[in-house]
Amino acid sequence: MQTSVTFKNLDPSEHLKAYVSDKLDRFDRFLDNPAEANVVLAVEKFRHIAEINIAGDKLKINGKEETVDMYSAIDMALDKLEKQIKKSKEKIRERRSAAKNRSRSIVEEMETLPEDEGERQVKIRNIEYKPMDVEEAVLQMDLIEDNFLVFTNARSDQINVLYRRKDGHYGLIQPSS
Repeated sequence: MQTSVTFKNLDPSEHLKAYVSDKLDRFDRFLDNPAEANVVLAVEKFRHIAEINIAGDKLKINGKEETVDMYSAIDMALDKLEKQIKKSKEKIRERRSAAKNRSRSIVEEMETLPEDEGERQVKIRNIEYKPMDVEEAVLQMDLIEDNFLVFTNARSDQINVLYRRKDGHYGLIQPSS
């Protein structure tokens, strides 16, 4: 990891630079590509401040910590960065696995198509719906490309379906009470 250390109101110390570099090298195992770290070590009265910014691998994370000891400030800032890196990597893994599952279901759907064209097919599509007014649903329909929108009517707390008619107007399907 490429590291640059800046000192503010503090005498430059090779020991501090080496300490920070050694600690930052442990993050290389979390990052796939080379990263760049900018470290600012500052002293204001009795407070020792360590601010670390890491950019690379499509991540930009920051950690800042203030204590009475510079080494503990560095350690605490690095702990914050490690949590952030792990959290973002976990999010990426979850997104990838969700995308794989989606593509698998599409492939399975294509594989299960009957070869006889005379049979009717039922395609199942899971959707999420949220509470909104009918007017808001019409605005949502203008934004999306689908021909229908399933939502929970905020006034009646029932599931409704808004669809686009062939004449360009909208239709609303709602359960009768």
